[in-house]
Amino acid sequence: MVVGDFPIETDTIVIGAGPGGYVAAIRAAQLGQKVTIVEKGSLGGVCLNVGCIPSKALIAASHRYETAKHSDDMGIKAENVTVDFTKVQEWKAGVVNKLTSGVEGLLKGNKVEIVRGEAYFVDDHSIRVMDENSAQTYTFKNAIIATGSRPIELPSFKYSKRVIDSTGALSLEEIPSKLVVIGGGYVGTELGTAYANLGSEVTILEGADDILSGFEKQMTALVKRNLKKKNVEIVTKAMAKGVEETENGVKVTYDAKGEEKTIEADYVLVTVGRKPNTDELGLDQVGIKMTDRGVIEVDKQLRTSVSNIFAIGDIVPGPPLAHKASYEGKIAAEAISGHPSEVDYLGIPAVVFSEPELATVGYTEAQAKDEGIDINAAKFPFAANGRALALNNTDGFVKLVTRKEDGLVIGAQIAGPSASDMISELGLAIEAGMTAEDIAMTIHAHPTLGEITMEAAEVALGTPIHIVK
Repeated sequence: MVVGDFPIETDTIVIGAGPGGYVAAIRAAQLGQKVTIVEKGSLGGVCLNVGCIPSKALIAASHRYETAKHSDDMGIKAENVTVDFTKVQEWKAGVVNKLTSGVEGLLKGNKVEIVRGEAYFVDDHSIRVMDENSAQTYTFKNAIIATGSRPIELPSFKYSKRVIDSTGALSLEEIPSKLVVIGGGYVGTELGTAYANLGSEVTILEGADDILSGFEKQMTALVKRNLKKKNVEIVTKAMAKGVEETENGVKVTYDAKGEEKTIEADYVLVTVGRKPNTDELGLDQVGIKMTDRGVIEVDKQLRTSVSNIFAIGDIVPGPPLAHKASYEGKIAAEAISGHPSEVDYLGIPAVVFSEPELATVGYTEAQAKDEGIDINAAKFPFAANGRALALNNTDGFVKLVTRKEDGLVIGAQIAGPSASDMISELGLAIEAGMTAEDIAMTIHAHPTLGEITMEAAEVALGTPIHIVK
């Protein structure tokens, strides 16, 4: 970095190198722009470093342990199965390191300049990037803000050694004997399940009527049944009131059904949502419009109220999903290059790595009915699939939501093993304007879980083969 503050010119500056920012930078460079990306932390952002990737690594390790202990049905018995949690954490860190170093290689390979430091807007065509030792001004034609979000901290649950957020839960040095999770959304459910698999006694406190509120009840019922088998206690309509830290743990006080209760644990994990990182960028300096929550208002090309500044990811409306941020990054980069690209979120999936996995894309049955669309809802169970039986994992179903008049696929929900992988075919079907007949007529390999999608399409057509109509 230049010590003197002579402005450095660039075409497009990207602030934040998470899954939105680094993808936007690469796409912009591919389109011929001179691109600079600014990151104050680690390349890859929350997702690669302390979110999506390490959590799935921990979940995968917990599944291995769980499977090793409980495969008696298949004639496989293992005695004295143990977890070396230090080694689990080392392995998880290795996965993260491979990906983050890969991001750096991709940026450099696409001739994107990487700058370390914190960015602050001076005006609508310049920012100052500061680190511990110096400050440098960059001037730009266009900017893409991709600064992501951070966990919300509850006033009565200030983060500490024993009151932790998702980052803290992923970096624990030991497996808690008891863990309280405040918030039964996807983060709380995933991490609660992982630690339950590893032997923790887990209690989930959820303020709403049910956990995983964004998913249909017939899907979440399967997850709750599996959590119960793991002795996870789920308390709904529970309002967490406060925490008292002891020498070796915490005492959490909460209200449930008008009664105040206390529960003791080693740690309390707070997962009640995320807050956009828009408060220390100087956005007021350039007049960028935001909501009271700090969410940046954008148009269909991700353009803010300042025409040459774009925003993507967790800081704009919509769910905080890494793949949403990446998608938006490409759209913003293309819009800057003069392409007519704009966002269309119908085909964007949402996934929970619970047990079983849950995935949804497009309309749910209820959403379609609310919009007055005349639909068919067709389900096929994993229990009638040969591959699922061979995996000894038959919980769940695939459901297709199709338009009654022409069979157009407008939505899908999957609960079951590999739902996170299977949902992509149905996202493609929605994006491509395919019908149930198109899916049913596509030959799916046997024996695979993918056949369940084909079978659900046959149910939608009224001609199922492997269940009786």
